[in-house]
Amino acid sequence: VESGSASICIYCKSTESSRLYATRDVFGDDWMIHRCHTCSAWFLCPTPTSKQITNAYSCEYYGEGQEKFNGGVERILDHFRKQRAVRLNHYMKKPGKVLDLGCGNGRFLSFMGQLGHKIYGVEMAGGSAERAQRVSGLSLKVGSLEPEDFAPGTFDAITLYHVFEHLVEPAKYLEIISRIIKPGGHVVMAFPNIDSFQSRLFKGDWFHLDPPRHLFFFSPKDFVHHMTGYGLSKIREKHFTLEYNPYGWQQSILNKVCRKRDVLYEHLKSNKTYVKDYSSLNLGLQSLWSKLSIPFFVGLDVFDSILRKGGTVEFILQKEVNC
Repeated sequence: VESGSASICIYCKSTESSRLYATRDVFGDDWMIHRCHTCSAWFLCPTPTSKQITNAYSCEYYGEGQEKFNGGVERILDHFRKQRAVRLNHYMKKPGKVLDLGCGNGRFLSFMGQLGHKIYGVEMAGGSAERAQRVSGLSLKVGSLEPEDFAPGTFDAITLYHVFEHLVEPAKYLEIISRIIKPGGHVVMAFPNIDSFQSRLFKGDWFHLDPPRHLFFFSPKDFVHHMTGYGLSKIREKHFTLEYNPYGWQQSILNKVCRKRDVLYEHLKSNKTYVKDYSSLNLGLQSLWSKLSIPFFVGLDVFDSILRKGGTVEFILQKEVNC
């Protein structure tokens, strides 16, 4: 492990960090993962340029079809989105205003709307935003969250499902969130667990590392510590999820044996350009292996979650009433 001063932490802007390991993205660019000495964040170094970030969120990221993934995968994802909505609805107790940051195609919010809530979303321009505009009753902002967008105490719940790690200015977002959430309101955040067994084993080949889109990571312990500074206290920490964790194991293993990372994942998004060097037989075998091995990796996720080392983690936080 080498110390570095030229790197800048995405979260706290400190220049003091330790260099941990290398990784490579789907575009062939090389990166280093650093650990900040000040806030304990793990972050991507060097910080991606605006051009690199724009390229990372090109059409291929959003999928080349009517939906991000093929129909079968989207139907499975809809099941998980509905489960999220039911979970959040349980904590909210009564209909209210829900804001989903990085709302994607808006399907989660659609389910929240069906449960009687007023739904709001923020999504950057691209294929997902275009799909979200089709959701009935959704008040959508295309772009980024800004301080003037909503009045203090507007929302009963704010959600960030695998969005936090993408933020270029996370501290700015947290300040806005802590202001526009009602006292007693809920903030739900899910993100890759850098302290997971997956992360520790696969390091630069870990699927959920996803450079250059994932800019920084916190361990669950450090995350909870930082959230208290925004008046947000933990009421639930969930490590088990069939939506993300079993596939995290599968794709990470494939990343170890394939020449390029995330080949099967890009194939599922119909990214023909990325997978053109792989035969239909190769892609078919990867897909078949992933289906046949699901029971094993579901069992492994159960084991991980018992030990609080799941590949991803979901927190339900509550805004303190006296803040």
